[in-house]
Amino acid sequence: MRKLRLPRWFSRRFYFAVTVLAGLLALAPVLHALLALTVAAAFALGIAVIVDLVIGPPRALLAVHRVVPAHIALRKPFELVYEIENRSTVGAAVRLVESPVRTLRYQRDEVSASVPARSAVRLIRPADAIARGSDRFQAIYLRFTNAIGLVERRVTIAQPHDFRVFPDLSAVERYGALHVRNRLLEAGLRKMRLRGIGTEFESLRDWSAGDAFRSIDWKASARRGKLMVAQYEVERSQDVMLVLDCGRLMTARIGEQRKLDYAITAALSVAAIAGLASDRVGLVAFASEMIAASAPRATRSSLSYLADLAYDIEPRFEEANYSRAFTYLRTHLRRRSMIVFFTDVVDPLAQSAVLAEIGALAHRHVVVCAFMNDAAVAHALMRPPASAVDAYATAIALGLEHERKTAAAVLTSRGVIVIDTPATSLSTATIDEYLRIKQRGLI
Repeated sequence: MRKLRLPRWFSRRFYFAVTVLAGLLALAPVLHALLALTVAAAFALGIAVIVDLVIGPPRALLAVHRVVPAHIALRKPFELVYEIENRSTVGAAVRLVESPVRTLRYQRDEVSASVPARSAVRLIRPADAIARGSDRFQAIYLRFTNAIGLVERRVTIAQPHDFRVFPDLSAVERYGALHVRNRLLEAGLRKMRLRGIGTEFESLRDWSAGDAFRSIDWKASARRGKLMVAQYEVERSQDVMLVLDCGRLMTARIGEQRKLDYAITAALSVAAIAGLASDRVGLVAFASEMIAASAPRATRSSLSYLADLAYDIEPRFEEANYSRAFTYLRTHLRRRSMIVFFTDVVDPLAQSAVLAEIGALAHRHVVVCAFMNDAAVAHALMRPPASAVDAYATAIALGLEHERKTAAAVLTSRGVIVIDTPATSLSTATIDEYLRIKQRGLI
């Protein structure tokens, strides 16, 4: 059965006028003079409706074009712009509604503007991206009236447009010291020198008080007849592998976002920073099977590739196959690398699987395990229970906290570096750990 679609409807102004006429007609038996007034007003209303229908503006002379930003990031507000052109000789009051989309939330359901005759206006709709991935704008629903305002025209404009919502990498921009390093790189300093032990020889200098005994270069000292100290810088072009657990444990939400959303944002932030050190970055995402895999490659040329690879990865309600993921890492990582593993091992079953596999990797590689602690658990522990329900919630929070600390302690004892931080701080905490590892020359 086809739905009835009417391009013209009576407006609120028309129904208000009809209501007033009905009131006058109801009073006519008491005040006979009102009957003639009511008939005259009804006739005038009919004439006004006919004039409204005649003068338009016609649909063909009203055009709407949606302008979508080139880059939309998760949790970042942005603006949709509508360019409305009125080519008729009659001004129009326009109200616009968008078809709902999964990944966006509009701050206002309807936006409106007045478009004078033979002119164009730009209408702005604020929106927020609430989910990653690919999506599609559909139809635009337009309602407009002229100055009389008794008849409302309703038009559906088919204007499909595909777009993508990427992870938010603003943590990289907020990382203060990195601005300085980035400007130095752009100015021509191609090697980002970090203080630390390092592995690549840089230069020799005279020994001075306070230098470590092991830093003395004895061959150079013998040649020059004085103590010389070798200076090293952090090795470049090392491998960093980002590993994303996309199983059921990462489907949990912290606030409005899922744990995997925070993990992908942190992973791509580390990849962006690794570009400053000329490291090669790869990515592995897995659940019960491998979802995506990319071997380490030069970051500057592949950061967009990694973003395209990871932006639409969704968590799955299934157990993650840790054995398969770690077997892939052991097979494909030939040289000592830094492995950043984003997961949540609160579940005891997941703990046993991870602990059984991760120890062997930690003997050969630098393994970082990044957890996201839930603010709700910390809040439950800090608040004194006021009822039996609160007491049960506190007991559950204590159990979760104990399991998390136990897992972190066991991982640390096996040589794994553990990051346990609130989800909102995961990106900066992971970047901090990456730089610390580079400074200490652990890779």
